[in-house]
Amino acid sequence: MFIILVLLVSLHRVNGMRFDIKTGATKCITEDIQPISLSVGKYSIVNPDEDYPLPDSHRVTIRITSPFGNNCHYAERKDNGSFAFTAREDGDYMACFWVAKHNPPATLTVEFDWRSGLAAMDWPNVAKKGQLETMELDLKKLFDTAIIIHDEMYVLREREESMQTLIRSTSAKMATFSFFSLIVCLAVAAMQLWHLKTFFEKKKLI
Repeated sequence: MFIILVLLVSLHRVNGMRFDIKTGATKCITEDIQPISLSVGKYSIVNPDEDYPLPDSHRVTIRITSPFGNNCHYAERKDNGSFAFTAREDGDYMACFWVAKHNPPATLTVEFDWRSGLAAMDWPNVAKKGQLETMELDLKKLFDTAIIIHDEMYVLREREESMQTLIRSTSAKMATFSFFSLIVCLAVAAMQLWHLKTFFEKKKLI
């Protein structure tokens, strides 16, 4: 029961944040996403003075890559934007922001909201389009939640099996290494004894 509650909390996680980035610098953020999960996000540069538009130098370039380095989203010199993609790989996806150098240097504040899994679904829009009643919408949420929890557990089981295989392989290699190390130590000890015996015999001490 506790594991299910933890999974429910993680599935409803929303990554909304605000961070500063200097011109000429790069800022990267990672998100662990399961395969076949929807991922959506939006970003914008905060305008410190709403009476004036942002200068052309206040633009960011964003690239989102999968764990295997495939591009999921790329946008160049934007003051705001959004993205959406379906994850095809399991692992950490990385969103990197880069700001071109500017003289004099400046610091930009970026608002970034990244959602994945169940949190990425637009439930009010689904209810509006499908004309669902409140109970029907709740049931659909629970159904989708159950599916995602099932997929999460399947992925966790695969990871556990992979870790068990790695542990067994490592243990077997360590046992083999320990055996050969013991053989080498015994051989070295035997050679030392033989050398000492030969030395004492030459000196006619024994």
